[in-house]
Amino acid sequence: MLRLQKYEYSFPPELIAQKPAVPRDAARLLVFKKKEKKIFHDIFKNLAAYLPLGAVLVCNDTKVLPARLIAYKSTGGKVEILYIATVRGLLQVLADRKIAAGSRLALTSRLFFDVAKSDGRFYYLRPLFPPGRLNGILERHGIAPIPPYIRHPEASGKKLREQYQAIFAKKSGAIAAPTASLHFTKRLVTKLGHGGFPIRFITLHVGLGTFAPLTASQLAAGKLHAEQYRIDPVIARFLNEAKKQGRPIIAVGTTVVRALESAADKSGRLKKLQGTADLFIREKYRFRFVDGIITNFHVPRSSLLMLVSSFTGRKQSIALYKTAIQKKYRLFSFGDGMLLY
Repeated sequence: MLRLQKYEYSFPPELIAQKPAVPRDAARLLVFKKKEKKIFHDIFKNLAAYLPLGAVLVCNDTKVLPARLIAYKSTGGKVEILYIATVRGLLQVLADRKIAAGSRLALTSRLFFDVAKSDGRFYYLRPLFPPGRLNGILERHGIAPIPPYIRHPEASGKKLREQYQAIFAKKSGAIAAPTASLHFTKRLVTKLGHGGFPIRFITLHVGLGTFAPLTASQLAAGKLHAEQYRIDPVIARFLNEAKKQGRPIIAVGTTVVRALESAADKSGRLKKLQGTADLFIREKYRFRFVDGIITNFHVPRSSLLMLVSSFTGRKQSIALYKTAIQKKYRLFSFGDGMLLY
């Protein structure tokens, strides 16, 4: 049985980043080249200097929905809900307090939900408005669903939503940001293009499970939460040709790793271009398509840290984290970045 404590590490709470770097590519960058066993410390805007020759970067163009809503019970009590997904016409949500099945929640004086049921963890709400209006309602009334460890964000409202969104976010559907993408600026994208490092995009809508604690059943089954991904056939052809030419494929974020590895067949070609990603990528996983990763520093005991360890080995990844902590790198969603290959 996989022992979670092997993926434990300690850190000072003050290293948890509460806001992004300004500009975004001013974040720090730790680079680890496996073959050379060399570590470099720099700034993210200098990423091109460390990428392997001919590398192709793959990013996630999902767009974060402002999925957190403030609703009110008929008694006037406030309830904070987090929209997760739509399941057979019902909105699957988390709530910060108990709400009774059969009761009604008001978002505004004209927008209501009936509480249909609960399964013990999630509540299921029946919207009393056309389902097609949901995304528009979230955009108008929703709050950026930032992680709970960002306790005192300096920004709020529209500004916070901008901070928790990648510059190339395009396709709405995520309830959490693919945070490795948050380091990119238009300036950096232009610099990478001029340096011969093209960027291509896939879509994986990040769900709650990415950040949820691992369960015993997941550890036993070797399967994680399911998230939907899609790769455009034109992009798949480009990436397959790049791979055939021996160009390194660098995934920007763990979500891209999971999407590409889910799409790749045993021969190392992207074939299943849309579907469900539920791979549990951990140490000793044999990669079919991805050669390296750009990522943030992840929370202890998480599936994300295990995925990162699959590139370097667990001992090496924990050693890199300890080095970063000693050098006071900023951690987690708004924190600094790593390049591993």
